[in-house]
Amino acid sequence: YAWDANEEYLFKAMVAFAMRRYSSKSTTQISNVLLCNMTDRVSFWFVVTDSSKNVTTVPGSVVEAAIRMNRNRINSAFLLSDKTLQFLKITSTLSPPVEPSTPVWLIVFGVVLCLIVAGIVFLIVSGIQKHKKKNKESTERENLEEKVEVTVTLENGLPCEVLDLKAGHINGVFPADDERFTSL
Repeated sequence: YAWDANEEYLFKAMVAFAMRRYSSKSTTQISNVLLCNMTDRVSFWFVVTDSSKNVTTVPGSVVEAAIRMNRNRINSAFLLSDKTLQFLKITSTLSPPVEPSTPVWLIVFGVVLCLIVAGIVFLIVSGIQKHKKKNKESTERENLEEKVEVTVTLENGLPCEVLDLKAGHINGVFPADDERFTSL
């Protein structure tokens, strides 16, 4: 935008405002802010004079501290940012980018490692449970077979043969497999 006398007046007013706010004195006036070496590119330097002694200037460190404290108000007045309104020798008010205390790759590595450990633990626990279930079923089956072998059945008051479930039972009525065909 065009830098004219009105913009100049606004800048002086903002610097006077910053000085009043910083020093808590209402002695700084717009006339105490002097602009020097104005260029077409809106580049200049300025000094602030002491209102009680119109000849002496306010120390640069005080002016820098006042500008730094009220920089956001000055930027807002001109609809600019710290990147577009630059004060030489005065650091910007923008905070540096936040660096996390732990690197991002370490966080990702930790999450992946936890997932792998959780998967391994799950596989081990499920394997143990399957093994216990399998052992329980086999012991139940053995107990059932032992009960069948031990029991003697009675038919018409007479004991019958006990079936041997492990070896099987051959019915003697039918011929054996090798005698099924007559040899020639």
